[in-house]
Amino acid sequence: MARRDIPRSPDSGGSSRAPKKPSAFRRWIRRIFVWGGGLALLAAIGAAVAVFVTARSLPSYEKLKSSQAGQMIVVRANDGSEIVTLGPSYGRWIPYDRIPRVMRDAMVSVEDRRYREHWGVDPLGIARSLMVRVESGRWRQGGSTITQQLARNIFLNNSRTFDRKLREAVLALALEQKFSKDQILELYLNKVYFGGGAYGVDSAARKFFGHSGERLSLAEASIIAGLVKAPSHYSPTADADAAVGRAKVVLDVMQRNGTITPADAAAVDFKDVKLAGEEGQNSARYFTDWVLPQLDLILPDNDQPIEVWTTLDPVMQHAATSAIQGYAPKGAQGAMVSVDRDGAVLAMVGGTDYVTSNYNRATNAVRQPGSAWKLFVYLAALEAGYTPDSRVVDAPVTIDGWSPRNSGGTYAGEIDVRTAFAYSKNTVAAQLGNEVGFGAVANMARRFGITTPINTLPSMVLGTSDVRVIDMVRAFASVQNKGASVTPYGIRKITTTDGEVLYSHRPDASQQLVPTYVAAGITDLLQTAVSIGTGRAAQIGRPVAGKTGTTSSNKDGWFLGFSSGITTGVWMGRDDAHAVPGLQGGTAPARAFAAYMKVATAKRPAEKFDTELKLPQWQLEPDDEALLNNSDNYFYVDENGNLVDQGGQAPQGGAPGGGPAGGAPGIGSNTPAGAPRERQPTYRDGSGADGNSPAAANDDFLDRAIGRGRNDANGQTPPRPRPTGGTRVTVGGGQGNP
Repeated sequence: MARRDIPRSPDSGGSSRAPKKPSAFRRWIRRIFVWGGGLALLAAIGAAVAVFVTARSLPSYEKLKSSQAGQMIVVRANDGSEIVTLGPSYGRWIPYDRIPRVMRDAMVSVEDRRYREHWGVDPLGIARSLMVRVESGRWRQGGSTITQQLARNIFLNNSRTFDRKLREAVLALALEQKFSKDQILELYLNKVYFGGGAYGVDSAARKFFGHSGERLSLAEASIIAGLVKAPSHYSPTADADAAVGRAKVVLDVMQRNGTITPADAAAVDFKDVKLAGEEGQNSARYFTDWVLPQLDLILPDNDQPIEVWTTLDPVMQHAATSAIQGYAPKGAQGAMVSVDRDGAVLAMVGGTDYVTSNYNRATNAVRQPGSAWKLFVYLAALEAGYTPDSRVVDAPVTIDGWSPRNSGGTYAGEIDVRTAFAYSKNTVAAQLGNEVGFGAVANMARRFGITTPINTLPSMVLGTSDVRVIDMVRAFASVQNKGASVTPYGIRKITTTDGEVLYSHRPDASQQLVPTYVAAGITDLLQTAVSIGTGRAAQIGRPVAGKTGTTSSNKDGWFLGFSSGITTGVWMGRDDAHAVPGLQGGTAPARAFAAYMKVATAKRPAEKFDTELKLPQWQLEPDDEALLNNSDNYFYVDENGNLVDQGGQAPQGGAPGGGPAGGAPGIGSNTPAGAPRERQPTYRDGSGADGNSPAAANDDFLDRAIGRGRNDANGQTPPRPRPTGGTRVTVGGGQGNP
């Protein structure tokens, strides 16, 4: 019997040791592999499920062929003719076996050379892209396959988010599961965007080369294949050198991939490639560039194909283009806007050539209007009480240190307002602006639609504030509309391609900007400026009213006017604002105006202007005419309609004299009854122009006349306004009132 108390030797065969426990590091490695493998398996299962579900939900091949990205817009003129078609153009669908082999090989070589080897996502392509990213420090090479690009073009957008890339990969795998490689490549080549609104090889071939996509040569195919990377940069119509340079890269890749031989590549001569002429790139595009952004406000949520029926008149647009191109001085640009009496834009030219410069100077450029700005100066003066027959003095004048000069350097002395406007006398405009207030002139310009900043320095009366052509045309159109506001518009209606009306223009509620007699007075002045003044070159054999404008050093020339219900404005000058020798508003701009308006008004009856001054009651009333017999006293009408003299008593006996309350111009005792009142200058001693008029009424009388002495609704006495004596004015060497 063996004894259990005898110890065993360490090397006895029956001895055993306890197994060593794995280290913590090995345990973590094992866990990572286990959990990682499990997560990878779950991810693979999830991806497979996602791909399977996505593949089952994909549209049929026929539906994918008929789907289109983007919105087609057909823009029509007022006669229904097509101006331009914008948006995507898909051309004719070309089946796979009829797409030229050189086109298929070029696209696969440059976009996805392992296209036939992957399942929709190329791991090697992704790895190669990552390596380039690490080496260069930025993304220089994409890892997307043709299938991924197709999925993005049809179902997704171009955002660079991880979520979008993940969905793109799932869709690409699903497409590969549902369709064949040939079908996917056919879809891609008929749907990929090549720039200029062209989707698909047929549309691109017709746009750039003028023929079907089934007839593409190797050179043309390499150019089209090179566009996918950056359509706008490599467009052959925008930059032919860049397009050829990119096409050579495509040929080199094709040669390295073995799809063409070195001899094939060497035989390509890009000089033999004939580009198609650009269509629709004419001056009407200035108009469509102005109109089409308005669709975002009119139909913000619409994405279906539409037809936009505009106000543009093709005949007038052609005449406007010819006038600007024919009369703009060499090296200068020109712009024109013409509107109908309701504001419908009949013609718009934003430059001499849209292809070389698509900047719209009719709606976007701001330039000084020169003397055309005097429209607002004289409107303010007429509203303040002047008439075309009022006497003014054309003499040297200094206002706050500023001394304007007439263009000819001469002065006419005492003349009437009509003559001063016709010959664009700067000194008279300065005096009128100072008298009515430069703020009043600015307010008048705002009233008539000037949207740009306006300064109120004395020199503003000569047009030193920048304006837009379309805003000035709007102002003159409102004058033609007898002082009622006019708003330019370019869209009459919008319909679907089936004829359903989605939008119809409704005229804006017109507002009376100035009284009709003021509009009649300024029309009188404008007509005189064309008949005998600076705008004589704008005559067209029927009544025309208008105004010239020329800025310092002949940098800008303007003519704006109207006739037979059409208002047109012309500007000419250089984009860099350099001087244009000989440019004046009465020369090239006025001649361009006349050339256009002869065509525009040809089918309209001639219209005489309403220039009869029907003065308002506050300026000419029968009761006031009866008060002219006695000019020794001043009277006003109290709240009960009774006449009250300066002493507070109703007049006894004869009728009182003087002017009506409310700030009407003073009238001398010799003014005949029923005659229009002229605004007479008043001197510091209180006498009138003839030196015999009575002195001005005292402050107490004026306080009672306008109710300043009475308490207001809050029991407070309204303050007396301070005299406007801050502006120092010198006329003809003497001191005058501001």
